Amino acid sequence: MAEVGEVTEGCRLPVLRRNQDNEDEWPLAEILSVKDISGRKLFYVHYIDFNKRLDEWVTHDRLDLKKIQFPKKEAKTPTKNGLPGSRPSSPEREVRKTLDLSLQPASAPASGKTLPIPVQITLRFNLPKEREAVPGEPDQPLSSSSCVQPNHRTTKRKVEVVSPATPVPASTETTQASVFPQNGSARRAVAAQPGRKRKSNCLGTDEDSQDSSDGIPSAPRMTGSLVSDRSHDDIITRMKNIECIELGRHRLKPWYFSPYPQELTTLPVLYLCEFCLKYVKSLKCLQRHLTKCDLRHPPGNEIYRKGTISFFEIDGRKNKSYSQNLCLLAKCFLDHKTLYYDTDPFLFYVMTEYDCKGFHIVGYFSKEKESTEDYNVACILTLPPYQRRGYGKLLIEFSYELSKVEGKTGTPEKPLSDLGLLSYRSYWSQTILEILMNLKSENGERPQITINEISEITSIKKEDVISTLQYLNLINYYKGQYILTLSEDIVDGHERAMLKRILRIDSKCLHFTPKDWSKRGKW
Repeated sequence: MAEVGEVTEGCRLPVLRRNQDNEDEWPLAEILSVKDISGRKLFYVHYIDFNKRLDEWVTHDRLDLKKIQFPKKEAKTPTKNGLPGSRPSSPEREVRKTLDLSLQPASAPASGKTLPIPVQITLRFNLPKEREAVPGEPDQPLSSSSCVQPNHRTTKRKVEVVSPATPVPASTETTQASVFPQNGSARRAVAAQPGRKRKSNCLGTDEDSQDSSDGIPSAPRMTGSLVSDRSHDDIITRMKNIECIELGRHRLKPWYFSPYPQELTTLPVLYLCEFCLKYVKSLKCLQRHLTKCDLRHPPGNEIYRKGTISFFEIDGRKNKSYSQNLCLLAKCFLDHKTLYYDTDPFLFYVMTEYDCKGFHIVGYFSKEKESTEDYNVACILTLPPYQRRGYGKLLIEFSYELSKVEGKTGTPEKPLSDLGLLSYRSYWSQTILEILMNLKSENGERPQITINEISEITSIKKEDVISTLQYLNLINYYKGQYILTLSEDIVDGHERAMLKRILRIDSKCLHFTPKDWSKRGKW
């Protein structure tokens, strides 16, 4: 058995932790860092196949030293200067190399090529264990064994999709597979006739095809205040650096690294003003700041209010300090984004809850002023004290309500986080099912609707509509055309979910005038 002093960075071994059922378990973990406090060794561990939000400092009595795996050393190879050199490698690096080699031949088809229908593509995914789930949202496709009609529970209710059997661009398959990764084979895509014209083009492009089969873009976009970038994944950013954040009446425990000033990371608590989000080092400094801070709501224009819920639109150029502080706070709970301080090209929509003391931040989403990829959301976050209460779907619904006013279809930036994917998948499913169930038949015939019409009504991008229908397993080929079959399980599940969804956006309470940012020079 190894000694405690032999445990170094890169070692892997089972570590004791409590799961959601308050039971002890020993998952495999990697040692990321070791520190010594008053002669007592602490180890920062990352649980393999678990989300990084569960990483923590542990003592040596929680380590199973009998099953330790020491990092392997690579053979010495010439460096750039011609000198021999070597570096230790963990088992994770070895696995990553194997994956990279195996994925090289499986490149996506060229965007100009087409594939005939039906298309069967076998995709394999090694997904991490999901340790946190959003209640009421399915993890597996709903069953379609039995079908239902409103007046007769044993017959099928078929919604006809007016759609010729035309080839589908290969890039569409890649996009759908990356949005909804599942073990097994990808379901068939649906080609639809163009619907009514809108200000923006609803047809699919190859811009989203940069998403690879594991949901990670092959060429991450390097613009914006929070953008996708995995090149920063070093030992520093893999570790949480803030112990605790006090924001108003809440104390938040960050999930991930955020680049706050180095001198603040050693404090037991970081204090934030809940109205301007300025960070200070002590409670006394915060109290002194509050005597000077005149804000009782986020800076910007209030564009929506219903009950106690309000939305404020904030220009990243006009309110740069607030926007940067908001990004720093958001980075504590978003792992798949990298923080940049250029907030000028962005708008921030902050959702607040009102009481006698002011407007308290609940969550927010950001979007580009001009998006060539039809993105209507860049980053989206509900703060932990307000999660699992319906605010996430409210933010998503509000983003699509803005797209309706703009006369565009939109989609969120990829890749989505695990919780973000669950929320969007649930919202798309409920919104599309709501439309299909409200269709009325004419002259006793099956009701008809096109994919483009669904996209126009909801402002959901056509590729997201198709992938959602595939996820729900609604698309069937019948007598030369594609039909949508709603099963009894799906209808019942949808009705139960809608009963729980109390918070909704009222379009009458929205006071929003979209701007043409292309004509405003530097905004």
